[in-house]
Amino acid sequence: MDLDVSKIKGIIFDYGGTLDTGGDHWSEVIWKAYQEAGIAVDKPTFREAYVFAERELARTRHILPEHDFGDLLLIKMRLELQWLSENGHFPPAQVEEKAKAAADYCYQVAKAKVDEAKPVLASLGKKYPMVLVSNFYGNVESVLKDFGIDGYFKKIIESAVVGVRKPDPKIFELGVKALGLSADETLVVGDSYKKDIVPAERIGCQVLWIKGIGWTPEEDAQTHPNIISDITEVGSLIG
Repeated sequence: MDLDVSKIKGIIFDYGGTLDTGGDHWSEVIWKAYQEAGIAVDKPTFREAYVFAERELARTRHILPEHDFGDLLLIKMRLELQWLSENGHFPPAQVEEKAKAAADYCYQVAKAKVDEAKPVLASLGKKYPMVLVSNFYGNVESVLKDFGIDGYFKKIIESAVVGVRKPDPKIFELGVKALGLSADETLVVGDSYKKDIVPAERIGCQVLWIKGIGWTPEEDAQTHPNIISDITEVGSLIG
């Protein structure tokens, strides 16, 4: 592993996919939620609905700062199922019922994963200042508070607030600046090779990639010397 632990003085964590799914792309969690909720569409069609909802959330402010993660998930599931319904893939009368079922499943998955991460964050937070850097919808502080992890981070840098989105390295530069460190003294922990690992390394940060199931086969096939499979490994490596 290409990691100089002796230099690390602070940590930047990603949120979505890193702290709440164990490294899997959120589309994989939602796909499982569809199956659990009995939403009978094929995976390519599901992925179209997923992309539509993400683009709609980027275009229009459906998510408000006070929305917690349950609120966010229900809004996302409604958008996806409404798109499926409008395109003839799903019965309109079932949109609300199935959206709630899928959102509830996703919420429980995220809560369980965040609960697993809490002891690691608590332990690391005693030794290192930590910052959160996330592509999110403007409500990440409400989400962190909902899950009880808002107190672990010195600063929260959210794309919707600062106007910079990953994979732009500038968002990680903001994280490094918030820590008051140099890039090579900063460890970035994320789940996305393209959005976390590449831009963080580009500015000189050290990295750990929590690698789960990605969005594309290309990302699944990608290799890196600093791959880990679980957030607990962060604690064992540098705690």
